[in-house]
Amino acid sequence: MKRIMIGIALVFSLNGACLAAQASYQCKDGTTVKAVFGAPGPASAAQLTLTGGQAVTLPQVLSADGGRYADGGIEFWIKGRTARFTRGGAVTECKTR
Repeated sequence: MKRIMIGIALVFSLNGACLAAQASYQCKDGTTVKAVFGAPGPASAAQLTLTGGQAVTLPQVLSADGGRYADGGIEFWIKGRTARFTRGGAVTECKTR
């Protein structure tokens, strides 16, 4: 029975790893954001690569609409093909390419 449970847990872990999605966004301020979104769940996060190669990982936070990822002064809030990117108090609108 223990082997079956370990096998089931492994299958769910592998399936979760396959559920990641990615998208590229072009923002009005000229910033390019490449985003890789982790599988849904309590530890879901978005890994962002910004213009110039800066990498940022943001945990998913509560949102009434869309997917919202934030940590400190950085927020990336997506809805459909658009996103709002906030960094250092500056807000810019972004769209997938």
